[in-house]
Amino acid sequence: MMTWPESNITSANVAINTLTTGLRFPEGPAFAPDGSLWAVELKGESLVRFQKGQVARFQVGGQPNGIAIDAQCLIWFCDAGQRAIRRFDPQTNRTDTIVTSLDNQPFDKPNDLAFDAIGNLVFTCPGESRQEPTGYVCVLTTSGDVRKITDGKYFPNGLAFTADGRELIIAETYRHRLWKGRWDAQTAQWTDAHIWATVDGPQGPGGPDGMAFGEDGNLYVAVYGTGKIHVINHGGQVIRYLNLPGQNPTNCAFDPTGRFSLVVTEAEKGELLSCSIAVQGSHLFNPTVFITPINQ
Repeated sequence: MMTWPESNITSANVAINTLTTGLRFPEGPAFAPDGSLWAVELKGESLVRFQKGQVARFQVGGQPNGIAIDAQCLIWFCDAGQRAIRRFDPQTNRTDTIVTSLDNQPFDKPNDLAFDAIGNLVFTCPGESRQEPTGYVCVLTTSGDVRKITDGKYFPNGLAFTADGRELIIAETYRHRLWKGRWDAQTAQWTDAHIWATVDGPQGPGGPDGMAFGEDGNLYVAVYGTGKIHVINHGGQVIRYLNLPGQNPTNCAFDPTGRFSLVVTEAEKGELLSCSIAVQGSHLFNPTVFITPINQ
């Protein structure tokens, strides 16, 4: 675990464009292969699409949270309310429930998710683990099996794979720290996990949430309750802050086309923001995934 003296961390006011506002607790920004930008409204029971300057809402019910998009432009999302991993097809407006339980027990409020290079889907289940280390993380393999890859965490939350897919970072929000471990896509195992970085956070609710890797090799982390994106280098050192207009950033994603640079969902003001920085995102995984929904 690395630390970085506060006096060495620069704080930058970047140019910010508000793409849309009035969102009810936005989360999970992600770009589809067709260039559309997607997010969720956790408290609005909706998926949100931003495309060509227009916003469209798709009611899916529950409490949608993180988003991952596959090569077929299918929108996979965690649903904390329905305790499920679900999938939305923008072509048909159909929502399927993919999986709902582990060892015959309902998932504990799935939060965020990410595909690895071959289509395994990793997702966090924090439940109510703010005061007790009862949070865990699962993998849904390409064969449709579900199992834990780690447990005993205080609110596991955002996650991201490194550009080469060989390492996985997971945020432990209520301990203000990030874990890093080696990821084996063939066996879907996370090994040698260790505390890699710590970030400043509020005394109350909040801490590191969603995140995205830039092509510069740095990790950009939305830290809820701080009004900042924390930029962390490969050694786990916080090297820079990006200031935001609201206090509660929930997640971020790089636009692969470069149009919107770094997109941030911000919950205090209910906004979808575009932060102009001279960095593009690292390689994005968009695997083709064939798993039969349980509600077919």
